[in-house]
Amino acid sequence: MADFLTDIETLRERARQEIEKGPVTDAYGADLERVLQVLNEALATEIVCTLRYKRHYYTASGLYSEPVAAEFLEHAAQEQEHADRVAQRIVQLGGKPDFNPDTLTQRAHASYDASADLVEMIKEDLVAERVAIAAYTEIAQWLGDGDPTTRRVFEDLLAQEEEHADDLRGLLERIPQDARR
Repeated sequence: MADFLTDIETLRERARQEIEKGPVTDAYGADLERVLQVLNEALATEIVCTLRYKRHYYTASGLYSEPVAAEFLEHAAQEQEHADRVAQRIVQLGGKPDFNPDTLTQRAHASYDASADLVEMIKEDLVAERVAIAAYTEIAQWLGDGDPTTRRVFEDLLAQEEEHADDLRGLLERIPQDARR
């Protein structure tokens, strides 16, 4: 079996070169600028989702609104955690997280929603989760071994987005058909 690890002296020498790049070394195998762009799109997505869930939490009304609103609030907090994680990864890679409110909805994968009907809120949130699931699956596959740390961030987000989608589907199933009109 061939040696797989570069000799330690060479690793040390390389580590001293371009020290300002922090964790991005010669071993980094992805297109850094494109990864930063994708991360900023994910950041916008998570911020928009946080805002949508917050709006739905505050405006949910009706007979079935209490448990649904509680779920919206929980999801809003988790989406904010996702945004924080993505922003942190952008900074680790030497980028700048883009929080510009003027362009958030243009950069986000999911859209903002101002539905007033509880069932429509749930459906729109479920659509947004499904969009995030599809996008994050593609991103994780695209990153592959080129940036395993960022791939794991997206895999973690993906797992929670799938959980959110399942929660929302369950909420829809518990609301009687006659209450959906």
